[in-house]
Amino acid sequence: MLKAVGIKKAYGSLSILKGVDFEVAKGEIVSIIGASGAGKSTLLHILGSLDQPDEGFISLNGVAINKLSGKLLSVFRNQNIGFIFQFHHLLPEFTALENICIPAFIAKKSKKEAEAKAFELLDLFELRDRANHKPNELSGGEQQRIAVARALINNPAIVLADEPSGNLDSTNANALHQLFVHLRDKFNQTFVIVTHNEDLAKISNRVVTMKDGLILGL
Repeated sequence: MLKAVGIKKAYGSLSILKGVDFEVAKGEIVSIIGASGAGKSTLLHILGSLDQPDEGFISLNGVAINKLSGKLLSVFRNQNIGFIFQFHHLLPEFTALENICIPAFIAKKSKKEAEAKAFELLDLFELRDRANHKPNELSGGEQQRIAVARALINNPAIVLADEPSGNLDSTNANALHQLFVHLRDKFNQTFVIVTHNEDLAKISNRVVTMKDGLILGL
């Protein structure tokens, strides 16, 4: 479903990615591991079209996403790719429900449709009673689950996560990891996850190791 071929990226004279080939099948959880500076986050940002490669191409469900630009790229990304980061990046002035709905509103879905889907996700994550709470009224684990719900609201083909449990204690981290497994098993959701967490890597379908801008093994 996701295929990257010959991905290269440099910033000035510093070469970050040196010709990366990478594939993901539907319904997989793939973890990318490696030391800091290996190029993991740069690769993830390029896979998600948040950055562009200097060379190579990326396709998602047959669409060459690095050939899209402007509004077409923004629309495609909004409708097909979900993002989860180490810090939840919830907007503090909005409730949990409103934060989840934001990508749906960007996709021009009606308030009724967006909120119906958001409540489905809140029920799935056992957070309906927190719908009207603002981020500062939620625990760290709850904030990150709201961020996951936000990533899923538009039924994305793939979810890209950068150290999603890196800011959580072990109990909340484990709960988040099990949520990923549940989403994969029940909904065939696809994940690519950059992580240093060994427990998360262990529950993945595949682990990809990066070093010095290259993939060492699968």
